[in-house]
Amino acid sequence: MDTSLIDREKTAERLLAASAKHSFDPDTELDWDAPFEEGKWFWPPELVSLYDTPLWQRMSQEQRVELSRHEAASLCSIGVWFETILMQLLLRHTYDLDPTSNHVRYALTEIADECRHSKMFARAVTKMGTPTYRPSRLDHNLGRLIKTVSTTPGAFTGTLLAEEILDWMQRLTFPDDRVQPFVQGVTRIHVVEEARHIRYAREELRRQMVTAPRWEVEFTRLTSAQAARTIARSLISPQVYASVGLDPVQAAEAARTSPHRREVMRQSAKRLMDFLDEIGLIKGPSRKLWRSSGLLG
Repeated sequence: MDTSLIDREKTAERLLAASAKHSFDPDTELDWDAPFEEGKWFWPPELVSLYDTPLWQRMSQEQRVELSRHEAASLCSIGVWFETILMQLLLRHTYDLDPTSNHVRYALTEIADECRHSKMFARAVTKMGTPTYRPSRLDHNLGRLIKTVSTTPGAFTGTLLAEEILDWMQRLTFPDDRVQPFVQGVTRIHVVEEARHIRYAREELRRQMVTAPRWEVEFTRLTSAQAARTIARSLISPQVYASVGLDPVQAAEAARTSPHRREVMRQSAKRLMDFLDEIGLIKGPSRKLWRSSGLLG
C-alpha cells in the first residue's frame, strides 16, 4: 500500500474513533416539545440577510425576529437538499473501493450522520412552523446535474462548499445566548459532527488533486465554481421575505447588494477559499466564476 493510502486509512481510523465518542441522536438530544422563548432570535441578527440594510432599518423588531425564523428554516430546508446530494456523492465515491477499508467505513459513518442531520433539519422546519423552502427549479436541476457529472475531486469540493459555509455561521450561532436554545442545540450537534466530515473531505481532496488527470482537474475547477454559485444563492429562498410581509423582489435585491451581506458571505468561505486556492482549484478561467459566486474576496 502506498504512503497516501496508508495516510488515508490512518485518518479514517481517527475519525471513526471520534465518531464513536461524539455522535448524537437529535431525537433524544433535543427537547422537541419545549416552547420557543418569546423575543429570542432564531439566527444571529448579524447573519440575517437584510441586516444593516435600509430595509432592515424600517422593519419592526418583531418583523426582524420573524425573518430570522424563516431564514433559519430556509437554511434547514436547503440543508436537507445539500445533505441529499452529499450522501449520493459519498456513495458514488465508495462504489469502486474496498468495503473493508477504514476509508469506506468512515464514508458510511458520515452518511449515517448526514441521514440524522437531514431528519433533524426537516423536523426543525416543522417545529418552526414555516413553509418548506426549496431551491429554485433551475438550481434544483443544476444540483441534479452536478451530482451526476461531478468528478471525485469535484464531489469533495462540493461537500466542503456546502459544509464549511454553514459551519462558519453555526459556530457563531450555537454559543449565542440571544438565539433560541433549540436552535443553539441543532447547530451544536451539526458543528461537532461536521468537523469530522470537513477533515475527511479536505484530506481526500488534497490527495485527489495530486493524482487526478489534468482534464479532471480542469473540469473540476469549472464545475466546482458553478456549484459555488448555486450553493451561495440558494441558502435563503426569496420566499422568506414574502412570508414576513416584504416584497420578495425588493428584499432579495437589498440582500444581494448589501455590503454587510457580501462581507458575511466572503467571511463564511474565506478559510475554504484559501484552501482551494492553495491546492490549485481556483485557477485560470474558473477564477471569474468563483468571484461571481460572492464567496471569493
